[in-house]
Amino acid sequence: MAFTKIYDIEQTPPFRKALPLSFQHVFAMFGATILVPLLTGFDPSVTLFTSGLGTLVFHLVNKGKVPAYLGSSFAFIAPIIAAAKAYGAQGALTGMMAAGVVYALFFAIIAVAGLNWINRVLPTVVVGPVVMIIGLSLTPTAIQEAEKGLLTAFVTAGIVIVASVFGRGFIKIIPILLGTVGGYLFAITQGQVNFAAINKASWLALPNLSILTGHLPVFTWGAVSLIAPIAIASIVEDVGHLLVIGDTVDRDLMHDPGLHRVLLGNGLATIVAAFLGGVPETTYGENIGVLAITRVFSARVVQGAAVIAILLSFVQKFGAAVQTIPEPVLGGITIILYGMIASVGLRNLVEAKVNLANNRNLLIVSVIFTLGVGGILIKFGQYAFAGVGPAAVIGILLNLVLPKDKEADAPASQ
Repeated sequence: MAFTKIYDIEQTPPFRKALPLSFQHVFAMFGATILVPLLTGFDPSVTLFTSGLGTLVFHLVNKGKVPAYLGSSFAFIAPIIAAAKAYGAQGALTGMMAAGVVYALFFAIIAVAGLNWINRVLPTVVVGPVVMIIGLSLTPTAIQEAEKGLLTAFVTAGIVIVASVFGRGFIKIIPILLGTVGGYLFAITQGQVNFAAINKASWLALPNLSILTGHLPVFTWGAVSLIAPIAIASIVEDVGHLLVIGDTVDRDLMHDPGLHRVLLGNGLATIVAAFLGGVPETTYGENIGVLAITRVFSARVVQGAAVIAILLSFVQKFGAAVQTIPEPVLGGITIILYGMIASVGLRNLVEAKVNLANNRNLLIVSVIFTLGVGGILIKFGQYAFAGVGPAAVIGILLNLVLPKDKEADAPASQ
């Protein structure tokens, strides 16, 4: 059953409502989007700029039919660090651009061969659990952040819950924003906010885009071989996200605008981001959670968030201010959002009536859960793959190899 719509994809809320609704998406994606460049040694302001630009490219390719925000992909963290260490940051940028090319290759294959093979390779019995472990695998981060100030985290999460359940009118559709602001104000009373970074930052400054600094990508096969293959795991994640968004907005997005367009949009966004000095991008589960909570599906709202991200990349004081949001506040928000991602994956299984009384289906789901949540690490020579990627690939292989019977396709209620 789809969520009740407040604003549908093609609808545009009035500006007084659209602005805070867009800011909700900015707050939802900001922490994770900025974390990836911080971990990999790239510029957070550049990444903020390229996430906004990449999202606009994605919406252009998909004709504004997929209300998704594109942020930094966690799947690429380890290979980016390895490539940057071995071949330098400019070499790593080439590897990231190559990942975007892999997306484009999948676009071409699907455009020619259609989606039938996708439905066979990625049925709900695989995609549902993968989406669930995407949320579940992120929960340790939420708990670690929350534990640094449990009272602040609980107050933040409590504001989100109260606004979502008991709010009326406009209050009901901006719970994430209210929770972030309310949690931040409470954190100030607890002495958990350090304003030093805000005082040191200038007001306006150009992001250090590679075309401005002269640090353009430098081609090296080694960096390409390290980073490009990870795109496959990210593509599986995109398929799961697209199905979840489709369920949320009650649209068959796999066919209209089509998975091939989604992958092309993501690939072009990643190529543009890497060329400018940013990191690879992917559709963001955090923002899917915002769609589910607010029931505002407007593509214009998400596009507004992209424009805000671009503008904010020029405002150093804002970037510094957002980075002063204490971890317990982020923990309180992500407890809700990451749990929502997992719950939506579960809903996908339930609505597709996947029969878990069948041993074949049960084994596939169980293996994906264990490997994904457990964070399995698989090594092939110098390459290492961990967590969601290997779990998804092994789940796909099990689905293809294990014999299928009529009982496996029978609805769970039978």
